[in-house]
Amino acid sequence: MSTTLSMTSRRMSTMEHAAVAVGALLVGVLLSAVLSGVAVGWVGVWTAVTYPIAVYASSRILEDRRQATDRLVRVVVTLAFIVVVLPLASLVWTVIVEGAARFDTTFLSGNMRLTLDDIASQRTGGEVGGAFHAMIGTLIVTAVSTVIAIPLGLFTAIYLVEYGRGRLAKAITSMVDVMTGIPSIVAGLFAYALFVLILGPGTRTGLAGGVALSVLMTPVVIRSAEEMLRLVPNELREASLALGVPRWKTISKVVLPTAIAGILTGATLAIARVIGETAPLLVTVGLAQETNLNPFDGRMTTLPVYTYYQYVQPGIPTEAGQNRAWAAALMLVIIVAVLFTLGRVLAKVLQPKGLR
Repeated sequence: MSTTLSMTSRRMSTMEHAAVAVGALLVGVLLSAVLSGVAVGWVGVWTAVTYPIAVYASSRILEDRRQATDRLVRVVVTLAFIVVVLPLASLVWTVIVEGAARFDTTFLSGNMRLTLDDIASQRTGGEVGGAFHAMIGTLIVTAVSTVIAIPLGLFTAIYLVEYGRGRLAKAITSMVDVMTGIPSIVAGLFAYALFVLILGPGTRTGLAGGVALSVLMTPVVIRSAEEMLRLVPNELREASLALGVPRWKTISKVVLPTAIAGILTGATLAIARVIGETAPLLVTVGLAQETNLNPFDGRMTTLPVYTYYQYVQPGIPTEAGQNRAWAAALMLVIIVAVLFTLGRVLAKVLQPKGLR
């Protein structure tokens, strides 16, 4: 009888819920005024503290304990989501607003090889200098790291899921876990030392930067691809093998097409993970003022390194360098967004028809 009453108890109406929210807001304003001064930030904090308590208390009075607990959990989860989203939205908005000031044709097509006329114009407040060479360098270095990391990561994941047994597989798994936590500067020092041993001191090339980024990228690719391959039902493998199909063909024709969407998403995340790295590229790639299309010879500039130097060495006036830094950050955000969109489109197109 009690269960029936609990299941059929009345629910809070929309107006009652709105009244609770308004009451929590008023209490937040009052607490903010008494304890920390009336400020939007503190009003939000105190409202976020009092709102869950008010919702739970009101629901316990008007409904029952089960409904009150459910509403409390919903409110807490929603507030946690808002706490995570607000800084991200603020960051993106700040980058767009600040970066739009220099996001012009000069910035998109020029480089930092300034002439005497450019320097004179800059001293009088003219907008000079661009980041075209940094954009090209970012794409080249990222492409090099992708070409190295994705095949190695994917083949390693296939081995661990489809073939790996015993001590070797356990050792590889442990090594991947260790590599996941390697600081980026350590990867840069490793690549720099490797190329110094091969090509001599002072070597800085786009290839060295690509190798450094691939060290950071490979464990992400392995982990994501491994999880996606494990999600493929074993019944598909067994059905293919029962028909006499070799294991390698089962993997290439059945397992990989089934998991391709998740694998591409993981690869996109891995690329986004390394495309904004600065420390390893400062060590391995260096800084250039002009466009360099050859990753095997000479220094390159990438957008993260360009942003860093424009911030720490902005020149005169300082606002010009800071504007270029914000514009480079905006370009980096746009590139990452394009990569994510491209990854999702490819995942949708390449996914088997039965799973779309």
